[in-house]
Amino acid sequence: MLHEMPTLPYDMEALAPAMSKETLEYHYGKHLQTYINNLNRLIVDTPFEGMSLEEIVRQAEGGIFNNAAQTWNHTFFFQGLAPDQPPVSERLAEVLGRDFGSVEAFKEKFTQAAVGLFGSGWVWLVADEKGFLSVDSEQNAGNPMRKGLKPLLTIDVWEHAYYIDYRNRRAGFVEAFWKLVDWGKVDENLFGR
Repeated sequence: MLHEMPTLPYDMEALAPAMSKETLEYHYGKHLQTYINNLNRLIVDTPFEGMSLEEIVRQAEGGIFNNAAQTWNHTFFFQGLAPDQPPVSERLAEVLGRDFGSVEAFKEKFTQAAVGLFGSGWVWLVADEKGFLSVDSEQNAGNPMRKGLKPLLTIDVWEHAYYIDYRNRRAGFVEAFWKLVDWGKVDENLFGR
């Protein structure tokens, strides 16, 4: 199975000024494309060749895992952003309140994890098999599906995600991220359509 570039649900300039067109040209257009190209090359004549991306992320190790997970993680990240941010639904606010105290308390915990993650990686809002929410930090290409958790929202804190727009100010990038979160997508990821 050949893995292909996902289509962005918005124009390349639509997230500016929080995320510039130039950042998307490099982050989506070059970094993600490279992970996909590497993955397609690495899986030839392996048991992973016929698997879905999610299956590869759950089962692979080494270079195949790294490129598959980075493909999945980036796709999920980009598809969870929106230029016209919808509000947090009542049902999502209720669950965030149940598990974090409030929507604002969740955002504060997530922000602390994103700013505080040492090195490169991802921070996730996840649900366990009982539907309880938590914040999960993963180094490098880490993906919470490998721990049986369901991803609902993620932020990429590799430097390539923010260096063009924010240089070394990860905290500035995380602050801007909250203006781009597609809360409708988070709701859909948790509750379904």
